[in-house]
Amino acid sequence: MSEEHIVSSFDEDMSRLRDLFLEMGRSVSAQLQAATRALRKEDRSLAKQVIAGDKQLNKLEADLNDLSIKILALRQPFAGDLRKVVATLKGAGHFERMGDLARNIAQRTNTITKAEAETGSIDTLIRMSETVQVMTNSILTAYERSDIEIAEEVRAQDETVDRLHNSLFREMLTYMMEDPRNISGCMHVMFMAKNIERMGDNVADIAKELIYMVSGEWPEGGRVKKDKTSRMIADLDA
Repeated sequence: MSEEHIVSSFDEDMSRLRDLFLEMGRSVSAQLQAATRALRKEDRSLAKQVIAGDKQLNKLEADLNDLSIKILALRQPFAGDLRKVVATLKGAGHFERMGDLARNIAQRTNTITKAEAETGSIDTLIRMSETVQVMTNSILTAYERSDIEIAEEVRAQDETVDRLHNSLFREMLTYMMEDPRNISGCMHVMFMAKNIERMGDNVADIAKELIYMVSGEWPEGGRVKKDKTSRMIADLDA
């Protein structure tokens, strides 16, 4: 086999790996958008589509994993190419977990809608979802362009998601305290919000991997976390 053919095959494999990663990211963003739209419109049919769509995302991850192993075993990449394969492989794992979280949001939407449970305003939840969608689309752009600056902006945006999560947590506590009949629906919304907050964490982690992929160095300093919900207590005597 000629050296030219080997190089061409390697380039084709790397291009396919990139395409699979981008397809996973776009699928995750679309799944989150559909899950929150289903909640807003109380659309059980759309929620079920999101739940079913998770299988396709899992298939994409399996294909990406198989290709990554093939590249590592047969092509033996080094330096920048090795970092790209490993970062892509780890990033795909984050996308798969995000798909699971989007599926859970859709499952809870189906439950809420079927039971006609009261949830109060979901505007903050929608804003959380939209922010994570923007983060996801931005990290795909950063990946395509090998752009560290965009990746850093994505890491910083996760703070916005955390602040929105804190705000929604307070809103739901207040709504539940006003009427105990609201507790069931509000609890589902709070779990949905936590799922979206975790999705933001996953995108921020992909950004960290991307920075290392491009520069060969991990970003300096830890990412600032603003999620305070684990320390919030409802004042029932207020």
